[in-house]
Amino acid sequence: MSAKQDLFGTNCDWLSHALDNPAASLPEIKTFLPDGTRISRKAVGVLDIVPPAGRSNPNAEAIIVSAGVHGNETAPIEVLNGLVSELIEGEWELACPVLLILGNPPAMVAGKRFLEVNLNRLFDGAHSRNEYEGLAEAARAQELEEACRQFAMANPQALYHYDLHTAIRPSHRERFALYPFVEGRTVPVDQRDFLLEAEVETLLLQHKAGTTFSSFSSSLLKAESFTMELGKVRPFGQNDLGRFSGIQDALRRRFRGPPSPAPQPPFDHLTVFEVVHEILNTGKNFRFHIPDDVANFTEYQPGTVIWEDDETSYRVGHSPEAIVFPNPEVPVGHRVGLMIRPETGSDESFI
Repeated sequence: MSAKQDLFGTNCDWLSHALDNPAASLPEIKTFLPDGTRISRKAVGVLDIVPPAGRSNPNAEAIIVSAGVHGNETAPIEVLNGLVSELIEGEWELACPVLLILGNPPAMVAGKRFLEVNLNRLFDGAHSRNEYEGLAEAARAQELEEACRQFAMANPQALYHYDLHTAIRPSHRERFALYPFVEGRTVPVDQRDFLLEAEVETLLLQHKAGTTFSSFSSSLLKAESFTMELGKVRPFGQNDLGRFSGIQDALRRRFRGPPSPAPQPPFDHLTVFEVVHEILNTGKNFRFHIPDDVANFTEYQPGTVIWEDDETSYRVGHSPEAIVFPNPEVPVGHRVGLMIRPETGSDESFI
């Protein structure tokens, strides 16, 4: 029996297996590729892949890549599935340990962002809160955290995590990444170069810790982690994967182990913004003054009222700010959007 059949049965690939078994509790299965690479299916949508002993890991790294934490963000799922198929079919050899994750298979089947609660707000232990007791997405967050912990413990080398998404809204900047806040750290040069290699030209520096998947891996596992927004939400089969060749090629190169190429035009400059305010639904007659159809990175002038409630309000400060992820249709206490401005000392424009 082939490695593909061991892992996925009669399904033709990893994605098909996840879509056919979205909520199944399956035993762990291990198999080997002809070159000795070990693949462990830890759970539905979770593959722990380790190259054979003795193979050089030139960058001395271990990598977690996740997609589908929001089930309707399908293009990164298809990209990751394609890379798994290439590896299994022997098109290239793996140089470093990788943990590959399809985050929310039931939501993927339903074509929805999530079913009961936003999975990407349940990490860093948030899944254990009383209001999430018994919810499938809370159990999945705990399962994914544990898989990442085990992977990090088994691979003590430098750890990286890329959580791949696509955006609900149109965006003046198509591809951008968020760098979770960890006190005292800065973005390494090699990671800036990796973003540009992936054709991601914009980076947002977050200003406080959160409960996203990438924040969990940054704060708890000490990984260099990024949430990467790579385009627009579309259903399975409707993605132009040519628009995602940057992340596909960059991840393939990382998995294979060659050194990072020097940034090349037109992707040779990373624009950096910093988050200055997180908008939360306060529930106190919360009023959000951003139109429903506004695009990410839309600019607002000083003094503009962005939101208010019965007790307070938020106005743009002394210099223009832009909004990212505007979404007022969230529960009380959840994020409605982020306000950003150019990194201190920079004169970059939002568009």
